[in-house]
Amino acid sequence: MSEDRAERAKEYFYSGFNCAQSVAMALSDLSGLPTDTLKAVSAPFGGGVARSRQLCGAVSGMLMSIGAAHPDYSKAEIYSVSRQAMDEFSERFGTMTCAELLKDVEADSSPLPSERTAKYYAERPCAEIVAFAAKIAEKYLK
Repeated sequence: MSEDRAERAKEYFYSGFNCAQSVAMALSDLSGLPTDTLKAVSAPFGGGVARSRQLCGAVSGMLMSIGAAHPDYSKAEIYSVSRQAMDEFSERFGTMTCAELLKDVEADSSPLPSERTAKYYAERPCAEIVAFAAKIAEKYLK
């Protein structure tokens, strides 16, 4: 059920994983890849790809999961499905760019991860974003 995977994505995020890891790991049972593998391959995609504040990590995790679940899709098929998922994300949040999603958070694109504190979690919409990305991806993984 999507609520379970969406909640799992939030739990991963609140446990210190980045947005890409949180989404990809929450969907491991559907994508067919082990959680440890997903944790490793999605690690560089946090903070809008290595904290560069570009493409949202939740989108990256969502797309990794979709790709992993459909290894036999042609480029046209995987691009089509991926664009549909991306369009749903953009429709909900207005952007797929980390910097724009975190426009109310002080910018910090240093490669050093921010300390995960109560303030960190309170001022970011990331938990809801990873939950929504997991819900979107789940539709394309079944």
